[in-house]
Amino acid sequence: MSARQAWALVRDTVREAGARWVFWGFYGLSTALILFFLFLLRIDVIEGARATVTLFGETSPRAVPVERLVRGFQGAVAAFLYVAGMGLAIFASAGLMAAVVEPGRIEWLLSKPLPRTRLLLWRFAGNVLLVCVNVSYLVVGVWLILGSKTGIWDKSFLVAALTTTFMFVVLLSVVTLAVVLTGSAVLATMVAFALMVVSPLLAQHRLMVKLLDSEFWRDVWRFLYYVLPKVFEVGKINMDLLRGRPVESWMPVWSSALFAAVVLTLALVLFARRSY
Repeated sequence: MSARQAWALVRDTVREAGARWVFWGFYGLSTALILFFLFLLRIDVIEGARATVTLFGETSPRAVPVERLVRGFQGAVAAFLYVAGMGLAIFASAGLMAAVVEPGRIEWLLSKPLPRTRLLLWRFAGNVLLVCVNVSYLVVGVWLILGSKTGIWDKSFLVAALTTTFMFVVLLSVVTLAVVLTGSAVLATMVAFALMVVSPLLAQHRLMVKLLDSEFWRDVWRFLYYVLPKVFEVGKINMDLLRGRPVESWMPVWSSALFAAVVLTLALVLFARRSY
C-alpha cells in the first residue's frame, strides 16, 4: 500500500507538470539542442586525430584536435545545463511544490489517509524524477551523437547529469522550505536564485577575509560560506571532472548535501505541524 501511494503521488506530480506545460518546454529545449548536434553540426575527422566543423554551410578554417573539440562542446553543454537548465527546473518546480499548499487543495490532500511528511516528500521526489529524466535525456543524447560522429566516448561527460541533478535537489530543498513557510512559488524561486547568484561571491572567502577590516564580518562571511550550498564550487568540480583535472576538495559536495538534508527535514517537520 505504501509503494502504491508513493507511485500515485509521484504520478500526480508528473501529470500536473504536463498540464502546466513548463516541463514540456524544458524537454523541448533539450530536444532542440540534441537536434542541433545531430543535424546542423557536421564534424569531419581527419586521419582520426583532427577535425573540422561545418555549421550552416560554413566550415572552420583549420582542423583542431578531435578530443579538444569534443571536450569543448561537452563543456559548453554542461555549463548551459548547470546554469540555465537548472534555473528553468527550479522555476518550474517551485510552482509544483507551491500547488500542494494552495487553499482548497491542501485541505483536500490532508483529508486523505496519508502522513503529511509522506505527502510532501513524494511531491519532492516527483520533481526530482522529472528533472533527472530530462537532464539524463540531454546529456546521454549529446554524448551518443558526439561519440558516433567523432569516435570519442568520454564517459566523464555523463557526470554532468549527476552533478546537475544533485545541485537541483539541494536547491529544491530550499524551495520546499520557502513554500512551506510562505506558500509563495515566486518567493521560493527568488530565494533559490539568490543562492545561485551569491555562491560565486562566497566562494572568494579567502580573498574577502583579507579585504574585510572587521573580525565580526570575517566571521559572518566564513559562516555563510560554510553553511550555504556551494553551487559555484560544485559546478567547478563538474568542469574539473569533465576536463580530466584532479578535484582539489570534495567538501563543497558533502557540505551542500548536509545543508539539503537539514533544510528538507526542517520543511517536513514544519509541514507536519502547521495548521492549514
